[in-house]
Amino acid sequence: MRSFILAAALAVSGLAPTAALASEGCYICKGGSSCGDQCRYGSKDTFEARKACEKKGCKIGGTKSCSTAANAKTCALPHADSAAQSADTASAGNASRG
Repeated sequence: MRSFILAAALAVSGLAPTAALASEGCYICKGGSSCGDQCRYGSKDTFEARKACEKKGCKIGGTKSCSTAANAKTCALPHADSAAQSADTASAGNASRG
């Protein structure tokens, strides 16, 4: 019961990790890749995601959780969520100007 109350309190406070953040994954790009050290594919490791990262220049060597280190070079596949978010941000910026 105590763990349920703690989980509910975290969810209400917004401190619980979201599924989108918890499930981000990256392909390891082997040496000589023009993409960098890793290619972010999002939540699902699919054939299409692998091909898209290869097209960006990643020589895939495996999968891992994405590094957030400042010196990690990352190329990323476009996400519908991030495109919608950037559109919302841009429209909010335009509204504040006018």
